[in-house]
Amino acid sequence: MKAHLKLLSKDIKKNYSAYLLVLPVILFYAYFSYVPMYGAVIAFKDYSPALGIVKSPFVGLEHFRNFFSSVYFLRVLKNTINISLTGLLFGFPAPIILALLISELTKKWFARTVQTITYLPHFISLVVICGMISQFTTTGGIIQNIYAAVTGNTISMLNDPKLFVPIYVVSGIWQEVGWGSIIYLAALSAVDHELYEAATIDGAGRLKQIFAITLPSIMPTIVTLFILRLGSALNVGHEKIILLYNPMTYETSDVISSFVYRAGLQSFKYDYATAVGLFNSVINFAIVLSANYMSKKINNTSLW
Repeated sequence: MKAHLKLLSKDIKKNYSAYLLVLPVILFYAYFSYVPMYGAVIAFKDYSPALGIVKSPFVGLEHFRNFFSSVYFLRVLKNTINISLTGLLFGFPAPIILALLISELTKKWFARTVQTITYLPHFISLVVICGMISQFTTTGGIIQNIYAAVTGNTISMLNDPKLFVPIYVVSGIWQEVGWGSIIYLAALSAVDHELYEAATIDGAGRLKQIFAITLPSIMPTIVTLFILRLGSALNVGHEKIILLYNPMTYETSDVISSFVYRAGLQSFKYDYATAVGLFNSVINFAIVLSANYMSKKINNTSLW
């Protein structure tokens, strides 16, 4: 132990400037991510703001049992999994496909223009995005008018429970596909071009080269981002859900995070909401461990 501390001390003295650069990041995550973990104790107590966390009576797993036995448990769990898996199925490949398409463009100015246009929606405020979605999909909106002309259904799209998930996922892809493609474009730029030249000599077409050279070359990046994406599988963003859903669509739109919001901030059940949020975090952590283990066994690629 002393030997390790001695080596660490020498390294800090030698690379003190690098440690100073990373210090604000460490302090940020320590203060905002690790210190608040103490508040998870509320999930096991009958919390009272007047008594505080320490003096509030301990109730064990009561809040977890209440959540598992409630009529909302299966609904919010099913909706969370449904939205998450749908977003993963259609949203995760989208930046990869866009990056591959941009990399195939021969006109560099056109490639840069496409890339700029596609990642601009990422910088639009989520409130503005949801406002645009509401305007386009309500009565009189352009998308609503097209939908009504094709299907004959004049009901507002955001009031139709069956359409909530498609609207949520498609709008999410539109907003994030360009931004997500940046890291894949960076990975594609590192692929050895001599491999493509050799494949061309061997008679391989562009499509064959993508599957034989491009995708295997960027597979470590894809696997790493996939594992990270699985880590937030049940963390469906409550901000967008809350801005778009309404009681008419609760049956398909109410997820764990929105349920926590209503229980904690609207009903003031802080202990119950903390228990639900802790359950969500534990499941996400288990998914990350499982995905990382399977990836390490199958592809020999993992986060640790």
